[in-house]
Amino acid sequence: MTYCVGLLLNEGMVLLSDTRTNAGLDNIATYRKMFVFEEPGERVVAILTAGSLSVTQTTMARLHEAVEDHEATSESSIMLAPTMLKVAEIVGNTLSSVRQDIDSKMEASKVSTAASMIVAGQRKGGAMRMFLIYPEGNFIEATEDTPYLQIGEHKYGKPILDRVVTPATSLDDARKAVLLSMDSTLRSNLSVGMPLDFAVIAKDACRVTTRRRIEKKDPDFARMSEAWSEALREGFTRIAI
Repeated sequence: MTYCVGLLLNEGMVLLSDTRTNAGLDNIATYRKMFVFEEPGERVVAILTAGSLSVTQTTMARLHEAVEDHEATSESSIMLAPTMLKVAEIVGNTLSSVRQDIDSKMEASKVSTAASMIVAGQRKGGAMRMFLIYPEGNFIEATEDTPYLQIGEHKYGKPILDRVVTPATSLDDARKAVLLSMDSTLRSNLSVGMPLDFAVIAKDACRVTTRRRIEKKDPDFARMSEAWSEALREGFTRIAI
């Protein structure tokens, strides 16, 4: 299992993913689930992945291969696509094709090949856009009414996003919101685990403006987690029934 979240705000986009992959209690590993393609100042595309590792890794490998292909076109490469909508279509088609290929090979073993992705980015002169790509290749888009998208184990981290995130949320507050959303998920589901990958794409920068990996013993994350727990305990005691 995994948890990835993306926020689409007036000031930019904030992205966070965990790195745990679980194939049973005795087979837990760390794999990156955040991937960035960028030509700074011209285009940036970030992809977060969740679900079957074989499907997501193969999909990302094919997308990378298409980008590096000297004969690539706007129909095959996310770095040549004329719009972010076309980027989402390319990613969706690639994910669907890979899943069908692997499905046919794994049918007898009854192993799930479901996988989903968040695609976020901007090209020079275009708007910031963010999409959730379903296993079948279709997708939905983040909007002003729902300015965030989640994939994986999302239910534990959703309440705080519903309560505090709007398009007008600042990038600093958005950083706090996604980290607390992840903290809630980490506490409630052992199949989601650190380290975490965090990124910010400021509006019109067309590049990743902040990127860092948050390790398990990161002191800032630990302080924030404890402060959030204390705030919840204090709030609980103050509420009268």
